[in-house]
Amino acid sequence: MEFFRIRKDIPFMRHAVTFNVISLLTFLLSVFFLVSRGLHLSVEFTGGTLIEINYEQAADLEKVREGLAKAGHSDFSVQNFGSSRDVLIRLPLKAEQNTARIGESVMQALTAEAPGANLRRVEFVGPQVGRELAENGALALLLVVVGIVLYLAFRFEWRFSVSAIIANLHDVVIILGFFAFFQWEFSLSVLAAVLAVLGYSVNESVVVFDRVRETFKKTRGLTTPQVLDHAITSTISRTIITHGSTQMMVLSMLIFGGETLYYFSLALTIGICFGIYSSVLVASPLVMWLGVSREQFVKAKRQIEGANDEGAVV
Repeated sequence: MEFFRIRKDIPFMRHAVTFNVISLLTFLLSVFFLVSRGLHLSVEFTGGTLIEINYEQAADLEKVREGLAKAGHSDFSVQNFGSSRDVLIRLPLKAEQNTARIGESVMQALTAEAPGANLRRVEFVGPQVGRELAENGALALLLVVVGIVLYLAFRFEWRFSVSAIIANLHDVVIILGFFAFFQWEFSLSVLAAVLAVLGYSVNESVVVFDRVRETFKKTRGLTTPQVLDHAITSTISRTIITHGSTQMMVLSMLIFGGETLYYFSLALTIGICFGIYSSVLVASPLVMWLGVSREQFVKAKRQIEGANDEGAVV
């Protein structure tokens, strides 16, 4: 399915150096912000207090947040838990905080703004649990990267594998850089979005690489930059359809999903935008510079001796 078809190939590779310089600068800025500012980790990673409350009717989460904010709480998380009547509140760990009375103070704060709440449980989550979650998240990211590398190396060639993983890790670091620069809360849902972006971005790289391989096999006389330009140009319509429809869904979550889905959808929005850029304008030049050529996809013909005077080839 195509909205349109571009008859003349766009010379993307002519500007390959410019694209990659922009990408490198963005990457270095993201690393700088990660090192200098760090991530604003949520309660799941840093430890804190979990409070579960119940209402007889559907809970108004905005009023719950307003009550906590007026009581002086900050960096908290409020979301439905199981049903629209059950609410889970996460409060960060503070040195001056009396954990034994935190449940009572939260209930007092909600009485004025969101009355009718019944306290179900109060649990303390230590930083050790948060450390385990961070380690497991890093392990999950590493396993995804290794899986993508092996898949691309098996399906295409090591040049494509290296190029795709560099481009996709570039997306991940830039997402983290945005969260470090603006000090947005980095939670488990954001980590899930980062892993989703990593898999989503590689899909675009696979589509372009598959068209590169097909063009090498079917067309003679084209240089490697021309083959890459043709592959990218011929998949532009598909890219617009796929990423456009995905972005509309993500934007709907960003605008109408509320605070619970806000940072999750924000991470996906950043990842999709940079994923298109890196998959097309970063991975493809890297493949070219690593020396991909037609000979790597087309088997050389072998001449059979003694078949006839001209020789037979297979």
